Amino acid sequence: MTSGDVAIGWSEARDANLANWEDRVPLHEEAYGLDAYDDPAHLSQVVRDDLAALEPFAPSVAGLDVCHLQCHIGTDTVSLARAGARVTGVDFSPAALVAAARLARRAGVEATWVESDALDARAAVEGDFDLVYTSIGAICWLADLDRWAAQIAALLRDGGLFYIRDGHPMLYALDEDASGLQLRYPYLPNGSAVSWDDASTYAGDGTVAHTRTYEWPHPLSEIVNALIAAGLRILRLDESTLLPWRFSERMVPVAGGWAWPADERRIVPCTFTVVARKAD
Repeated sequence: MTSGDVAIGWSEARDANLANWEDRVPLHEEAYGLDAYDDPAHLSQVVRDDLAALEPFAPSVAGLDVCHLQCHIGTDTVSLARAGARVTGVDFSPAALVAAARLARRAGVEATWVESDALDARAAVEGDFDLVYTSIGAICWLADLDRWAAQIAALLRDGGLFYIRDGHPMLYALDEDASGLQLRYPYLPNGSAVSWDDASTYAGDGTVAHTRTYEWPHPLSEIVNALIAAGLRILRLDESTLLPWRFSERMVPVAGGWAWPADERRIVPCTFTVVARKAD
């Protein structure tokens, strides 16, 4: 349930979101199917798809130093390590990082875990990276994309790559409960957050105690322009009809995830992907 636009400071919103994400950790450890990582060949489907998208620019991540921003409980970070990368996972949730470290030990991979907001990552993380990686469901939790992009640029070595695949901002403007494709939430920003009060999470059936969260709308133009302003060169921008989670009950299962019914699939994109490079 949403209560619409709210004028709220970053610190207050961040603290509310942190309490919510701390509650999510044990629920997601149950819901994410972590037993699959007992197979030493297992990679998350998210990372399998992302490695394929990265292949024209980085044929392999083996031997690369990779920083995964907003890594949550580390399933994708561990998958990148299994693909041969030297990984550093960054998240603002202490409970998530404990769970991520536990998963890495279980999977038998080496990883470094750093507690930090994505907006302060450069000061918190040691070293420079060949690839900074961000994936699904991440940047809606950040108020300031210029600051976010500046962290990415500062973390990258010259010539390094940035990769993001996330929910499309057009998707996030839709009413997930409507009987058709109907706009409900803001696509364009005005400095306010959108406030939510919801005890559920996107995975599993459990509920959280801290139900209030805050998100910020970021149109595609803002995302791309923030990266350009930070000194990154956009190499590729793609939009997809496929989503790795079920945004709406009306979505139908397809190979690799979820999509709108066939007659609506070409109307609204579900994800976007950006590959960018820091100048040499």
